[in-house]
Amino acid sequence: MPQVEIFIGGRTFEVACQEGEEHFLHSAAAMLDAEAATLAEQIGRLPEARMLLMAGLLLADKTAGLEDKLREAQVEAVALRAKLDDAQAQPAPAPQRIEVPVVPVDVVDTLAELAARAEALADQVDAKLA
Repeated sequence: MPQVEIFIGGRTFEVACQEGEEHFLHSAAAMLDAEAATLAEQIGRLPEARMLLMAGLLLADKTAGLEDKLREAQVEAVALRAKLDDAQAQPAPAPQRIEVPVVPVDVVDTLAELAARAEALADQVDAKLA
């Protein structure tokens, strides 16, 4: 079992931990040290036990606040998931029917014939003007 030296509030502590958990211990100690430094700035020098207790309580308070926010986020996520499930359970809306008028074939033929006559007349006018 490895022995790790950690620094909290300007003091050194030797702590044992499981193999491979040294990094987590150093991270936790850094968080505790940050709280101890805040306490030292605000209150001044404290006895070791009181400093560790107060720093631990500050971290526990922050953790409790984060847990409350996490619970609220989980409740919101459940509500959003329920809304999504409801929306997905709804049947798809009926397709909208759009009617496009169809031009009868004889009208198309008549228009084509009129266009051809107009082009012929335009060619005759162009020929006379030229």
